[in-house]
Amino acid sequence: MVGKIELNKRQQKILEIVKGNGPITGEHIAEQLSLTRATLRPDLAILTMSGFLDARPRVGYFYTGKSSTQLLTEKLKKLSVRDFQAVPVIVKEQSTVYDAIVTIFLEDVGTLFVVDESGCLSGVLSRKDLLRASIGQQDLNSLPVNIIMTRMPNITVCKKDDLILDVAKNLLEKQIDSVPVVKKIEKGYEVTGRITKTMITRAFVSLTNDDH
Repeated sequence: MVGKIELNKRQQKILEIVKGNGPITGEHIAEQLSLTRATLRPDLAILTMSGFLDARPRVGYFYTGKSSTQLLTEKLKKLSVRDFQAVPVIVKEQSTVYDAIVTIFLEDVGTLFVVDESGCLSGVLSRKDLLRASIGQQDLNSLPVNIIMTRMPNITVCKKDDLILDVAKNLLEKQIDSVPVVKKIEKGYEVTGRITKTMITRAFVSLTNDDH
């Protein structure tokens, strides 16, 4: 559920004035509140940038009629992968499961992306995959990761211009913790980044931070 934008009492009063008298200039709003235009300027800027008000030169302020929930939802739908993606942690198909286990803990990530000789995405390794392999009787120092990884095309991917909201839906639907950000190349997909549940949570929290 998207939280509501918290407005202070003066900002709420400004909204009431504009709602009942718009279009109205900043000077007239200031007069009704017995304040200077300079004092109101930060509040008007916040209300305009947040989407509660619309400002037109030489006309004044209009009330947009949008609720705080609608405004936050609109912002959420504009967040893209490119703004929140992180550097991917990649291993080669020839890497051993032991090396992958060391890498996943040293890098402190939940997922490794596997690439083939041409550098294209060929598989994904999760902590669960590595744990499952370590419980068995295989020699982890000789077992290659391509034996236990999830292979293409059974991998959920995204691109840098995709919306964060769409990626979040995929993570929930597929019950996975991370997806690679990819770029289409001649032989397949090049891994250019990663998006995780933690990053998506950070993106959602950033909306609230922007509103204060």
